[in-house]
Amino acid sequence: MKTLLASVWSSFLTTLLLASTSFAADPVKNPDADAKTEAEMKNYKQVIPGTEVSYEMVSIKGGEFLLGSPASEADRKEDEGPQAKVKIEPFWMGKYEVTWDEYDIWSYNLDIQRRKLLNLAISDLDKVADGVTRPTKPYTDMTFGMGHDGYPAICMTQLAAKTYCEWLSQKTGHYYRLPTEAEWEYACRAGTTTAYSFGDDKSKLGDYGWCFDNSDEKYHPVGKKKPNPWGLYDMHGNVSEWCVDGYTADAYKAFAGKTSPLVPATKLYPRIVRGGSWDDDPDELRSAKRHFSTKEWKQQDPQVPKSKWYMTDALHVGFRSVRPLKPATEDEKLKLNLAPEANIERD
Repeated sequence: MKTLLASVWSSFLTTLLLASTSFAADPVKNPDADAKTEAEMKNYKQVIPGTEVSYEMVSIKGGEFLLGSPASEADRKEDEGPQAKVKIEPFWMGKYEVTWDEYDIWSYNLDIQRRKLLNLAISDLDKVADGVTRPTKPYTDMTFGMGHDGYPAICMTQLAAKTYCEWLSQKTGHYYRLPTEAEWEYACRAGTTTAYSFGDDKSKLGDYGWCFDNSDEKYHPVGKKKPNPWGLYDMHGNVSEWCVDGYTADAYKAFAGKTSPLVPATKLYPRIVRGGSWDDDPDELRSAKRHFSTKEWKQQDPQVPKSKWYMTDALHVGFRSVRPLKPATEDEKLKLNLAPEANIERD
């Protein structure tokens, strides 16, 4: 009986998820965001419907690259190899890390409140977006006094970051998700093979990123340093960024020849974050450096069980979203975004 009930419940969750990831209406009108081929892709700016807040997406052409670092790279760690040549399909990536200005719209229902206050009409996209799960209220100030407007959102679990992407997908009619680890490194490298996207000389890092040496022990507003060659800001430092993958030390052994490979996140810990942060030494910000979540990121969480939305001790962790050019199948959405079996966010 328990097995039968579990099967029925799993089927119900899958059906519910598939309904939530199928768009109810045409995407918001934005000519720059429309592309059917890689050649048609452009950078674009999108206002979140029903708000005055916008975000920018950078078009990333597809290609092949060597994931990981060579054995000769200074400060290299064993889990950065063996290097694997992988193929990446074209996608858009957030020009900046997701800011509190964007994130709070979802987490605090600000879009719904604004619509009611101004007596705005509800769109077909709004109707579905309103049904996407929102987090419980935070139990402390998750900025920890470091800054809000224009600063990267932090202290969220991977589940929270994925659910924000799901909400943004429904809000705009375009499919957004977290990047795979391979997509993230491909975008960070931006065609380079050096330790950083600007070369091997870590003394130049201060021009491109916030790390422990220059951050004054806090994060900073997005986009204040130089971008990488593809126009992405803060890929080195400021905050580490969630990827959709789980972490295994030997993942790359099976990646060679694959297209956008990933390690499914089937366990709560560890899961991948990339880029290093304001609280890391310069070598931790290298393009190939792998970071991953631990239970200590929720150490000060007073709740029992601990929150599935917040990581009180992850003041160095945020995220940015991607949007693949190729429409995702429902199976891909389940695998890459909100698969129920991967979302048990409890210790």
